[in-house]
Amino acid sequence: MPIRTRLLLLAVVVPLALMLTLTLLALQHDSQVRRDALEQRTLGSALLLRPSLEHALLDHHQTWLPELLQRLQDIPEIRAVSLRDAAGTATLELGQQQSVLDDYAAAPRLDERDGGWRLVLPLEGANQTNYLDLSVDTTVLQLAFYRHLTAAALVWLVSGLLLFLLTYIVYRRIDRPIEELQELLRRLNAGDYQLRLARHGPPELGGLAASVNTLSDHLENAHEDMQRHIDQTTRDLQESMETIEIQNIELDMAHRRALEANRIKSEFLANMSHEIRTPLNGIIGFCQLLSRSPLDARQREWLEHVSKASDSLLALINDILDFSKLEAGKMQLESVNLDIQVLVDEVLGLQGPQAHHKQLHLLGLVYDDVPEQLQGDPLRIKQVLTNLIHNAIKFTQRGEVIVRVMLDDTDTQRVTLRISVSDTGIGLSETACQRLFQAFSQASASDSRHYGGTGLGLMICRQLVEQMGGEIGVASELGHGSTFSFTLPLQAQRLDPRAPELALGGLRVAFDEAHPATHHAIAHLLDQWGASVIPMDAEGPPDLLIAGLQYEDLAPARLASWQKCLDASHCPCILLVQAGPMELPELRLPHGGELLSRPLSRQTLAASIERLISPRALPAPPFESHSPRLLVVDDNSANRRLLEAILDDLGLSAQLAASGEEALALAQGEHFDLVLMDIRLPGMDGIATTQALRRLDARWRNCPVIAVTAHAMQEERQQLLNSGLQEVLIKPVDHAALRDLLTRRLAIGEPSSEARPAAEQDELAVVDLTLGTQLAAGRESLAWDTLLLLIDSLDTSEAELRSAWQAGDEEAFLDAIHALNGACRYCGVPQLALLAETLETRLRSRGLHGVAPLLDDLYAAMARLADWRRQHAPAAQPSSTTNANASPSSSDNDR
Repeated sequence: MPIRTRLLLLAVVVPLALMLTLTLLALQHDSQVRRDALEQRTLGSALLLRPSLEHALLDHHQTWLPELLQRLQDIPEIRAVSLRDAAGTATLELGQQQSVLDDYAAAPRLDERDGGWRLVLPLEGANQTNYLDLSVDTTVLQLAFYRHLTAAALVWLVSGLLLFLLTYIVYRRIDRPIEELQELLRRLNAGDYQLRLARHGPPELGGLAASVNTLSDHLENAHEDMQRHIDQTTRDLQESMETIEIQNIELDMAHRRALEANRIKSEFLANMSHEIRTPLNGIIGFCQLLSRSPLDARQREWLEHVSKASDSLLALINDILDFSKLEAGKMQLESVNLDIQVLVDEVLGLQGPQAHHKQLHLLGLVYDDVPEQLQGDPLRIKQVLTNLIHNAIKFTQRGEVIVRVMLDDTDTQRVTLRISVSDTGIGLSETACQRLFQAFSQASASDSRHYGGTGLGLMICRQLVEQMGGEIGVASELGHGSTFSFTLPLQAQRLDPRAPELALGGLRVAFDEAHPATHHAIAHLLDQWGASVIPMDAEGPPDLLIAGLQYEDLAPARLASWQKCLDASHCPCILLVQAGPMELPELRLPHGGELLSRPLSRQTLAASIERLISPRALPAPPFESHSPRLLVVDDNSANRRLLEAILDDLGLSAQLAASGEEALALAQGEHFDLVLMDIRLPGMDGIATTQALRRLDARWRNCPVIAVTAHAMQEERQQLLNSGLQEVLIKPVDHAALRDLLTRRLAIGEPSSEARPAAEQDELAVVDLTLGTQLAAGRESLAWDTLLLLIDSLDTSEAELRSAWQAGDEEAFLDAIHALNGACRYCGVPQLALLAETLETRLRSRGLHGVAPLLDDLYAAMARLADWRRQHAPAAQPSSTTNANASPSSSDNDR
């Protein structure tokens, strides 16, 4: 509240309010006194005359009554006086006319009536009671009240004006120093320290002015000191800025030197990778070739040591390169479709030989609620899994290594998987677990010497998992194994669980497996596929037998015992063997079946069961007679000879060139189907050679050129792909990777599938009625009918095929070959069925241009089948058991 308002309240409003209150109380008191006095005077006068009036009435002195009443009338305040009987009738009345009261019997009384008072007193008369009625005028009381009220109001107003003037004068004496103080403070705030306050007015304001002036002096001095300090600080800051600028220049120069050093380091890593991988390529490749040659036990042992050392060296190089990329922040993650079940099976398959060597159980468990269609970086996930599984096998001497994949969390289109790798190995102490994921760190110093390794693998796993958005950890107890687990956030195209691969419809499967985890997993899988799993000693014959052979079962005595059991069985058998594909035992399966190597993938087991419950007698598709020609360009003679030997194993011929110039000279005279190009070549490098080949002619512009290099950096691979090369094959060249590449680029495969010689195909029967009878559910007459229908439709099918081929109509050609292939599936015609299925498969994968080499063989097979009909038509009876192997026509096998 402002001071002005407070002064007005204290000096004006409050006194005036008190004066008003006192005045009103005084007026009320004076009015009451006057009223009481008038009442006393009137009542007293009436009471004084009352005895006289009663005497006059008793003595009948009527002449005295007017005189006595006149005495009352002469009182100024009495307006009228009258004598009345009990009925209210006036017997004598003086003054103004009075109104008649309702009841005179209630006298004596004094009432306010008709703007005044009415006083009624009873008088005792001779015959009756009379009443003295007086009308008193009270106007004099009101006039006196208003007169005193007016006087009081004038006094109140005069007092208010005097108080207001006094208050204003006092306020001005206080307000002026306050305004001067405000102005001084405003100017002080604006930085003007020259103004000072004059000491006038009350002593308190003078003291306040002195204090404010002292404050002004202090602020002025402080401002001067601060200005001097600011000036000094500014000069120091300028000197510091100059120093910082010099340091920034030096830091920028140091940063450039660091970038240059980092570039040199990256180039050094790339060069060293190339220089190490190039001879290592020859070592590993020739070790693989040498392992296929006959060796005695000691030589094979030495070769295994060389191969292990080479693999360790290659793993070391890969770890160092990955560490360098992670350190530089250049590790790029992909987001492609993946199936975690297939991915885990692939990793376990690669680690299987190492587990077999140590006689360990290796098992992968992917829980049912894990979605099938996910998106992520399969290469990096496989790298983490491979490292963890490899470590688990390396540090486990006996027991098992189990990989579990379970659904940890799900959110609309994103899931989080928890993948764990548990082993029964040596375990880790708590201290070792804390430093395990650091670079170049292992559980103990002796581990590096005893087990090998660089200590980079787990650190790389941790950084890869964290870059993919997950977390990795370990739970272990020394001497009781370890469990490494990590979370993996992935995009999910659909959250539906995996659909069953098979629908076995209650198929009775006798199952025997000694390893508890494997038994539980396969039994659950069979149950999910709809099979009825029964024990080996169950009543009634099973439809299928699945048994697991442990490492101890591979001893000759145990194998003989197993052979007796197999001979006694009456159904197909699937044996799950703890051994590699090249180490499977020689066991006869009397009623058919397969030996499968463990670790066993889900797809492999499903495909094997499907083949056994739905047998197909058709052989594998043929391979076209044309053999692709390859050009190998490498300046290292060992690498050239290695690639030549690998290609020769695949049945392919290769031309060798030691330089880019030699490759160009060879390309001038002939064409090749694919080129394996080294990048670092003397003179013209691999990129320049590829670009020169592209400029030769149209055929070379479409010829696949594959970079074979030791450069493993992602940016270097991308640079090679941008330079016109189709793919990059990293040294040391892996046989499987090369075979996969050639399969995709040239459509070659294992000799057992498409590379089978023509002579082998000639061994197939033109007609096999035994097979036809099996396909016709044992009804020989039906087999003959379907065979004759197929032969009758050959002309139409050939006409449709030739018409679609000439028109270039791939869809019509596919319809025709699909109809022919479907018809062959229900007849015993192995040759034609083989070619029809192969042709349809190639048409779907490679288009019309991929089936051209097989058309003549297809038409020839159709012609041979028609010739067989002409030769055997007269003797074609349902009882015949003729097959193509007994055919008298030598032309049947003529291709």
